[in-house]
Amino acid sequence: MPNIKSAKKRLLTSEKSRQGNKSVKSRITTTRRKFISAVAGDDKTAADAAFGTFCSALDKGVKRGAIKKNNANRRKSRAAARLSSGFAA
Repeated sequence: MPNIKSAKKRLLTSEKSRQGNKSVKSRITTTRRKFISAVAGDDKTAADAAFGTFCSALDKGVKRGAIKKNNANRRKSRAAARLSSGFAA
C-alpha cells in the first residue's frame, strides 16, 4: 500500500479504470464470439446484425479509451472480410 497521498489516489483511479477497461474488453470479446457463431450459421441477417453489434462495441471501446483506434479498425476490417467470405456466392 502506498504511503504518499497522491500515490494512494493514483492506485484507486488506476484500479477503477482497469475495471472499466476489463468490462469493455469483455463486451467486445462476447460480441465477437456471437458474430463468429452467426457467420458459421446460415442466417445472413443474424450475421449482419451481429457484425453491427460487434462494430458498435469496438467503437464504444475506442471512445472510452479501452482500445486504440487502429486496433478497432483492424478488427472491423477482419470481421467484414470474414462476413463477406462466409456468405460469398
